[in-house]
Amino acid sequence: MKRWGDLSQDTADHLSAHSVLDHAEMAVVVTDRFSNVVYWNPFAERLFGRPGPAARDQSRSLGIMEKDHPLAVELAKHVLKGGVWEGTFDVKRGDGTIIYVRAQAVPLRHQSGSVTGIVITAREAMRSNEREKDRYGLLERIGERLAGSLYVEETLNRVAEMLVPQFADHCFIELMDNGRLTRKVSSHVPGWSPPPNTWAPIGADINYPTGHYAEIALRRQETILVEDFSQTNYPSPGEASTRLAAEIGMTSAIVAPLCVRGEVLGLMYLGLSNLTDRRSPHYDAFDRDFVGAVATRVALAVDNALLFEEERHTAESFQKNLLPPAPLPELDGLEIAVRYCPAAPLASHGQGIQTQVGGDWYDVIPLSAGRVGIVIGDVEGRGAKAAAVMGQLRAALRAFAQDDKPPAEILARLDDWTHSIATPEWDDSGADISVPPIVTCQYLVYDAWSRQLSFANAGHAPPLLLVDGTCSELEIEEVGKPLGVRARGINADLVYKEETRTLPAGAALLLYTDGLVDRRPLRDADGRPPSDEETLAALFGKLIEVSDDTVENIAQAATDAVPGEIDDDMAILVVRSARDELDVEERTFPAQPIMVGEARRMAAEAFSGWNVPEERAELACLLVSEVVTNVVLHAANASVPRRDLVIDTTTPFSFDESWDIPGFEDEVVNEKEFTLRLRRGGESVWVEVFDQDLRLPRIRSAGENDEGGRGLYLVDQLAKRWGSRPTREGKAVWFEIPTKSR
Repeated sequence: MKRWGDLSQDTADHLSAHSVLDHAEMAVVVTDRFSNVVYWNPFAERLFGRPGPAARDQSRSLGIMEKDHPLAVELAKHVLKGGVWEGTFDVKRGDGTIIYVRAQAVPLRHQSGSVTGIVITAREAMRSNEREKDRYGLLERIGERLAGSLYVEETLNRVAEMLVPQFADHCFIELMDNGRLTRKVSSHVPGWSPPPNTWAPIGADINYPTGHYAEIALRRQETILVEDFSQTNYPSPGEASTRLAAEIGMTSAIVAPLCVRGEVLGLMYLGLSNLTDRRSPHYDAFDRDFVGAVATRVALAVDNALLFEEERHTAESFQKNLLPPAPLPELDGLEIAVRYCPAAPLASHGQGIQTQVGGDWYDVIPLSAGRVGIVIGDVEGRGAKAAAVMGQLRAALRAFAQDDKPPAEILARLDDWTHSIATPEWDDSGADISVPPIVTCQYLVYDAWSRQLSFANAGHAPPLLLVDGTCSELEIEEVGKPLGVRARGINADLVYKEETRTLPAGAALLLYTDGLVDRRPLRDADGRPPSDEETLAALFGKLIEVSDDTVENIAQAATDAVPGEIDDDMAILVVRSARDELDVEERTFPAQPIMVGEARRMAAEAFSGWNVPEERAELACLLVSEVVTNVVLHAANASVPRRDLVIDTTTPFSFDESWDIPGFEDEVVNEKEFTLRLRRGGESVWVEVFDQDLRLPRIRSAGENDEGGRGLYLVDQLAKRWGSRPTREGKAVWFEIPTKSR
């Protein structure tokens, strides 16, 4: 060296750009205009984790977490236009740990001045002389991550991910539970965990001795720093705990209380040990203040999660108690499976923490003579109000269904009820502007003995029919309007139409609400959500695979068929018809007193053939006699049903001639008859008596000297259930007798 500042050739060789960057204690990464990584120095490999050969071609291989990919794209666009960017990224390294990286990006320019790439310099946040500058950005990033968490366990796990191993080798979080401190998180550096019977595990009650630094933090509600354990002496929480701390070389700790709204929720404990090689193995006052600020955000997130879980639990319990209790009753000729799932929270939709129960419901209603009412419905909206409306509608529909009216008439009455429960509102002129809730609903009545399915639809998606390895929508000729939207002056009977189908043996019906298919979509390779046709195709494909399986497996397959998070609450009801025919006997008799004995004899023979216990069969025969006798006694007073008079118009008819038609009166007299139908189920027999009398029977009090008036009283006292319903030709009286002794 001839003069000061002159360098020897050997020294100059060591000052090449690559040599300097190889020794830099800062990550340097260079990408081209297409974000392909063309260079990074050794420190970058240590900071981000050494990538595999296939991972060196994209900048996102640096480990930038998926939620920050849009930010990385905007960064690249901004810098390629000549700008400079500086900020904080969440980075997930190859070992699964998450660190926070402070990065600066500047344009890489050609000699001509054009931008040919991006130069990124990065360092681990809070580990340099610019910690104060990093603090605010890092707290913002931590707050963003915690704000997206709606569950206590998820929130606490995120806290541990954020702090270990970047800021601590050990992290414990304890929450107050009924006055006791319970450990919820025990997180440590990768590859190490405390041996059994040393540090308290998750779920254990924690009791810090008086004077312990954690006890002081809890009592004073302030963040406590233990800068160097070798210079302090605190009471020991236990011999095994103290021995383990000595073995791993605990050097420093910070304990921060989790306080919000004047209430202490718990403690957050961070510790350093000799398990890792750090530039500084001790916390300082700056770290204490930073951890205290983090604890404040953690406490808010935990409090929000606790409030959300409490609200969600309350709403779900409310919803659950409004739905039919599990398990559903066993019904003859039907296998039944149900599912109900509330929607996932809407935080990602920008609507904050919301309880996502709603107005979806299902029901299975036992009707007369073994028939079954099946209903699926969806009240528009979400939350407790929608669930409350659903509860009212379900109760009303169950009450209406007991009248055994046709499905279309049931929906018409339910539509009237929907208008009656609308919240009253009036405009300035006093006009009623109440808006009823909007409800889609489908009501079906299934007769397992005849396999006849009658139904009416109020704007609901048609059920899916699974039969012989195929899946298709049940054919519905006319779909009525949803409940609550019928215009004034239009009769509901004109809106809802009844249809009838015969359900094949072994066929399954899947009734569902729109939450099954309206999921928060998982985007495909092109970045677009699947279409409705693609979603239904995926559902159909899964159902075809399990079409011959149990109804429980069909319900579960439907639940899992459509990918994505549940965006709306979802109800599923699957029913399958019996593969075998059910026992039934039916015969029509003239409405004459002598036929009472014949009807009883028919019943006795049928019950004997079905192996009904003698005691049960005799009781059923007694009630058959009472009901048939009641029909015969009132047949003379029954009105004759209206008959269509058919006249041959091909020949002239003189008005002077007599209108008497030979044999017509005799035909009218002879048509007074009744039909006895007997059905056997798994645990009961049902008896139905049909006649042409439109008057429904009722129990009346008989006087001491009255000869009649006690038949229906006996039926009411001795049958398990009984009732009557109108039919097209008149009425049916029915009762149920259990075949097993009480």
